[in-house]
Amino acid sequence: MTSATHASSQAARAELSLPHTHVDTIFVDGAWQPSRGTGRNPVTDPATGEVWGSVPDGTPEDVDAAVGSAQRAFSSADDGAWPRLTPSERAAYLLRIADEVEKRAEELSLTNSRENGSPVAESAGAAANAAGIFRYFATLAGYLEREDVRPFPRGGGESVVRREPLGVCALIAPWNFPINLVIIKLAPALLAGCTVVIKPASPTPLSIRVIIDAIAAAGVPAGVVNLVTGSGRLGDVLVKHPGVAKVAFTGSTPVGRKIAAACGELLRPVTLELGGKSSAIVLPDADLDAMSKVLIKSSMRNTGQTCYISTRILAPASRYDAVVDMVTATIAAGKQGDPLEPDTVFGPCATESQYRTVLEYVESGLAEGARATTGGRAASLGGGLENGYFVEPTVFADVTPDMRISREEIFGPVITILKYNDAGGSVEEAVTLANNTEFGLGGLVFGADSEAALAVADRMDTGSVGLNFFASNHAAPFGGRHDSGLGTEYGIEGLNAYLSYKSIHRKV
Repeated sequence: MTSATHASSQAARAELSLPHTHVDTIFVDGAWQPSRGTGRNPVTDPATGEVWGSVPDGTPEDVDAAVGSAQRAFSSADDGAWPRLTPSERAAYLLRIADEVEKRAEELSLTNSRENGSPVAESAGAAANAAGIFRYFATLAGYLEREDVRPFPRGGGESVVRREPLGVCALIAPWNFPINLVIIKLAPALLAGCTVVIKPASPTPLSIRVIIDAIAAAGVPAGVVNLVTGSGRLGDVLVKHPGVAKVAFTGSTPVGRKIAAACGELLRPVTLELGGKSSAIVLPDADLDAMSKVLIKSSMRNTGQTCYISTRILAPASRYDAVVDMVTATIAAGKQGDPLEPDTVFGPCATESQYRTVLEYVESGLAEGARATTGGRAASLGGGLENGYFVEPTVFADVTPDMRISREEIFGPVITILKYNDAGGSVEEAVTLANNTEFGLGGLVFGADSEAALAVADRMDTGSVGLNFFASNHAAPFGGRHDSGLGTEYGIEGLNAYLSYKSIHRKV
């Protein structure tokens, strides 16, 4: 970072005026209210190590208040109560929320970046993406309003199938994308007629308050959306609360297992979007120049802190050196620095704990014989970033399937490149390597022959696969297999996760 850039960055940081910094309230019954507890959760800027905000470390009494508020909003007999509005009326609220979110785009981006270190080049799109999710689910109102009558196969009767909201939903979000990974739960829950209690990850509790402000400005009735903050302990209280009818969680696989066990004991519906260790299969005919243009977004988006990205690159032996050279050059060319600088590509790890975890994986890779072609250590940055949680973007070549860095989710700026035998143009070993993992969330196939690439994608045991790029489609289901989760989000399938079905049988 040059002295001029540093000065500009420091000035921008000093001039930030965000309404949500040190706060002592939760959002219950349509208003910001003091927490029942006295504890605090600090919010740290991972680029500097500075504590710049704090929120209440909530209590079980906070959860009781939030869930009670959501229950009253759901069970009210008032004709204007949320579940008794028509889907089109609820969709109109979603559209108003979308507009209000977009008005807060800059505030949302800066808060997000200061919470978790996402470069503003990434977080600047959070508001537009969130608004797009709300608008997409608003288009599904007609699906809910459509009469669904199914004749008995043998005649003599028919069944009227009703889709009804489940009730109060607990929405628990992670720290890597603290806005959009809430919205993909919130939008379908609201359209379905559910009421919700949101619990953000403890490192990133402030940006979601911007969304709550947008919801309030859109006129959403009191009690429909509630917010509590606190540690994972509070999330456990929320998951097990008797007033909760459904849980939706995005986060680590170990925590997801505990939530699944609790929901199983309670016979409570749950959606889990968990970890990943996705693979990008490079076919022998792949265009490496084209691949380089999408590599960072596909394999190291958000400084590698993205669940579906393909951090395992499976390269054919016949082109292995060329793939290693391309990946190394592409990653090495990305600027690492202050996430508030618009040209920063790689920011810090989101937390000190994650920083230490990533460095441990880097050290294990080196110890097991992998070759770091770029990076491979903690980053030493000046200009006020000396105490930030930066790890150099790292590419490991000569990786074998048994290495920890090949098998386990790192969730940081680390790419591994494995070699597969492509003698005779075979991709059998590549498919076997891609499927030889306990995860199944994302994946990529790079190849010039689109039909051949599609055939390989069909054989990958994973919830989503991109052909020569990866992107989420709001209209298509997104979910993991195996240790990557249960259920799906996005699409009509994501809406159905917040519905219960009733069949009314009648003679005709």
